[in-house]
Amino acid sequence: MSDPNPRPGFFESLRTRVETPSDGALVPSALRVTTAYAWRILVIAGAVALVIWLVMQLKLLVIPILVALLITALLWPAFTWLIKRGLPRWLAIVISVLGTLVIVGGLLTLAIWQISQQASAVRDRAVEGWEMLRDWLITGPFALSPEQIDAFMKQAQETLAEQQELLLNGALAVGSTAAHIGTGAVLALFVLLCLLADGGGIWKWVVRLFPRTARAATDGSGRLGWRTVVNYARTQLLVAVIDAVGIGLSAFFLGVPLAVPIGILVFLGSFVPIVGAVVTGFVAVLIALVYNGWLIAVIMLAAVLAVQQLEGHVLQPFLMGSAVKVHPLAVVLVVAGGTMVAGIPGALFAVPLAAFINVVAVSLSSGAWRSGTLSQDQLIWRQVPTERRAR
Repeated sequence: MSDPNPRPGFFESLRTRVETPSDGALVPSALRVTTAYAWRILVIAGAVALVIWLVMQLKLLVIPILVALLITALLWPAFTWLIKRGLPRWLAIVISVLGTLVIVGGLLTLAIWQISQQASAVRDRAVEGWEMLRDWLITGPFALSPEQIDAFMKQAQETLAEQQELLLNGALAVGSTAAHIGTGAVLALFVLLCLLADGGGIWKWVVRLFPRTARAATDGSGRLGWRTVVNYARTQLLVAVIDAVGIGLSAFFLGVPLAVPIGILVFLGSFVPIVGAVVTGFVAVLIALVYNGWLIAVIMLAAVLAVQQLEGHVLQPFLMGSAVKVHPLAVVLVVAGGTMVAGIPGALFAVPLAAFINVVAVSLSSGAWRSGTLSQDQLIWRQVPTERRAR
């Protein structure tokens, strides 16, 4: 009698069961991980783009605030020194701000006076240089005729005349920009006074905007970031002074005119790391070429390069080593990106902003905000002092 429910045979028991894979199993794990990273990166990029767009729309408000923050960082060491000496806060503010205005005003007055004294001589020498260049173009290897040179100059004048309307619109834009600059300067001065008078209260108000559980980390990492910006500003000020003195004295001893304006221009340009000092040094070389000839221009170029090498290989490692040390590649990329996004203001604020973000991010991820210190291994681009945070 046959079994109504026969058991599976030997070969049937060895048969491999084929299961239909789920949707998740159809997608390779590497692709799932890549997709997870991709959409998160897109969300972060979108948030960053939105922030940049808002900053660009509010640039007339944001730029004065950033300028005030940077000036506050520059004045902070002297301001706190006055406070520690027992001066009232209002008197320390008056001395810091008025002292800075007097120094900057004195330098600008000296520069304008020297330009007014030597402008005519430089103009006459420039005319002589053009005549020498014209003669060289005629008698030199190019062998141009006077008619060809005159035709080129006439064409340049016609092109300038064709762009007269554009130039007029540009002049109107400059006038509008000048008005914006004046308004921004007043706003920056007001923000500067508020930061010096009650910076601690403003920061406590900012911290209270965060959730209660995140306030301690926000406060600690923010203070570390601010200390880094102050150290950067202080050290960059010293480096700018050394660059200005070195290039200005070189121009003076070589007999290059406008030595003081050249030094002031180098001083201001040095606050844009790497790029600023190179560009302003090129102006000194150009003036030397026009006024003193190619030999003095070559010597001036050598002096500018020597000052740059001194800054890059001696001043930056020793001075920035105890404050904030940014890798040259990172500086170039950050400055270039800031310039492409926001022009000159972007180049000016790129490095201190990157310094602040870097220190805040590292302190949050490493937990260094609890002790107020960051070790050398915890930093990616820079170092900060290891002394305890003043409480």
